[in-house]
Amino acid sequence: MTACLVWATMPDAAEAERIGRSLVEERLAAAANVLPGLSSFHWWDGAVWSGAEGLLVLKTRRDLAERVVQRVTALHGYVCPGVVILPIDGGNQPYLDWIAAETRPG
Repeated sequence: MTACLVWATMPDAAEAERIGRSLVEERLAAAANVLPGLSSFHWWDGAVWSGAEGLLVLKTRRDLAERVVQRVTALHGYVCPGVVILPIDGGNQPYLDWIAAETRPG
């Protein structure tokens, strides 16, 4: 089993919490972390925008990651959600095993 992180910026912490809880309840992710109060600067519609956002970090299996991205995108409020998959190259093996045990079969 290969674990990965799915990293998604959100309009605010409330949306990150709502989506994170949904993905954990659906067993697409073993865990979700919400980091509120991010400052974001990005290009959109030909201009630099800035504002506050929240960050959602989901722990899942690599074989579920594309489904996680699709689900986050479907629940997300942005037109073009920033959702990416980040590999986990190693770590505490019991924790990685826990991620596998707490997500549904792919």
